[in-house]
Amino acid sequence: MTGKMRVIAGTARGRKLKLVPGDITRPITDRVKENLFNIIGPDILNADLLDLFSGTGAVGIEALSRGANFVRLNDKNQPALKTIEENITPIKFDSDSYEIARNDAFVLLRRQPDRSFDYVYVAPPQYHQMWEKAMQLLDQNPDWLVDDGWVIVQIDPKEYVQLALENFDEFDRRKYGSTELVFYERKEQL
Repeated sequence: MTGKMRVIAGTARGRKLKLVPGDITRPITDRVKENLFNIIGPDILNADLLDLFSGTGAVGIEALSRGANFVRLNDKNQPALKTIEENITPIKFDSDSYEIARNDAFVLLRRQPDRSFDYVYVAPPQYHQMWEKAMQLLDQNPDWLVDDGWVIVQIDPKEYVQLALENFDEFDRRKYGSTELVFYERKEQL
């Protein structure tokens, strides 16, 4: 990645975003981010999003720029949290529209949800099966999502495995070069 990231659309369109120093994060490319938000479309308006492994904050900031109601930008690494703060503060979003949270994602997902989100974005460090663990924890604690909510996972295509989940169905997969987005929705309750 060349170190150039930006907000693609919305109120903060064109805003440059800083990268987290070092190699602890895997930033989303503009191409993948644009395709992601094309899929979500206008449903991001007034939606709540939990960005579990937020890194630079690019996905959450894009969601806010496009009219999301609330975004929780979560990461456990201090350099990532500092970068999120540096990226979001100059944009002057309403302070009630986002929260920067320092949590281990796996500890957070074991807790009783303090709110349900329309979208949970899962883009952890690659090649450690962390996305699988996050999905299993969400499956055990599905109230992190509203009934018609989606979990969106960003992985390297080599990491993909089909998961046996009780509360979620995989309904789509999209590959963009070395990135794959996997989409899950809550199963209808009988």
